[in-house]
Amino acid sequence: ANARRVVIKLGTNTLTSHGKAIHTERVNAVCEQVSMLRSLGLEVIIVSSGAIGLGMGRLGLDKRPRELSSLQACAAIGQPLLMSTWLKGLDKFDIPGAEVLLTREDVRGRNRHMAIRNTLERLLKIGVVPIVNENDTVSAEEIKFGDNDILSALVASLLKADLLVLLSTIPGLIDREGSGEVVAVIPEITAEIRAMAGGAESQTSVGGMISKIEAASIATQSGCGVFIGHGDDPGILSKLAAGNASGSFFLPRKWPMAARKRWIAFFEKPAGFVTVDEGAEKALRNDGRSLLAKGLTAVTGEFEEGRVLGIRNSRGIVFARGITGYDSSALKMVIGQDTSEIRKIFPHKRRFEVVHRNGFVLI
Repeated sequence: ANARRVVIKLGTNTLTSHGKAIHTERVNAVCEQVSMLRSLGLEVIIVSSGAIGLGMGRLGLDKRPRELSSLQACAAIGQPLLMSTWLKGLDKFDIPGAEVLLTREDVRGRNRHMAIRNTLERLLKIGVVPIVNENDTVSAEEIKFGDNDILSALVASLLKADLLVLLSTIPGLIDREGSGEVVAVIPEITAEIRAMAGGAESQTSVGGMISKIEAASIATQSGCGVFIGHGDDPGILSKLAAGNASGSFFLPRKWPMAARKRWIAFFEKPAGFVTVDEGAEKALRNDGRSLLAKGLTAVTGEFEEGRVLGIRNSRGIVFARGITGYDSSALKMVIGQDTSEIRKIFPHKRRFEVVHRNGFVLI
């Protein structure tokens, strides 16, 4: 009832039949429900998988190719088919649609990050439904989101959406080791919740419950609720609007991250990593401190000052990210040293924090 902006993500197997043909009726049913949501005053963004699957179907492929160029070719063939179906479905309800293809690079740097947000905001303001997909035709490993579950969560975070709806062949988060039933409400994503997840089982899809849990983690920390439900239900969105849909709902974090910290935590790929000792980890987690060189035990990678780094603890777990005040060469020179010693090495440096608290976020 409180939602005003909703991101709806549909997986490959929800939209296609084994990757060979698109479920036109299902797309039309979603478009009808999008029209209903808009009549209630909601803004809707669609994140649609299916381009690679449709390309595979057109080429008569039964298994997802492993070669990157073959995947890109399938996406190039399938994306026009996917968009054509969505636009025709929306046209039935006089809703204009717009294609938005993204790579991770488009949301990584702050300038492009803001440009994408502004474009999407403008489309919503003029009454258009953006239809977002990863630009798989050009995406290489270093600029991929990984899957559209993560992409949809980043879009929800970017646009400060109130609700992210993940529709797939999974009816929700199933308690496989306990009741065997769908877990209806998840207040917090804990280790036990993550343990319930499994991987993708289809040849045409990428994600699975694991990626949906990761997407839910991103979205809920951004203040966005997440619903996971079965895309085979033709009235799932109408039922969700009425408050009686079957699935799993992840509660949004009460105090969401600020926009800059969301960018550090989720959008920018770490340029390198630093490892800290137990004392530094405690100070960062519990005491609100900045990271100083005294607490470093290792530096990995080559990077410039001002880049985002992943921060590992002594067990190798990445528990935080932050913007570095040193380049990699300088940082390797000051590992484990006090600020007084660093002043002698860099007498003209004004700030000595490795990561200042204002540029730090726990993940």
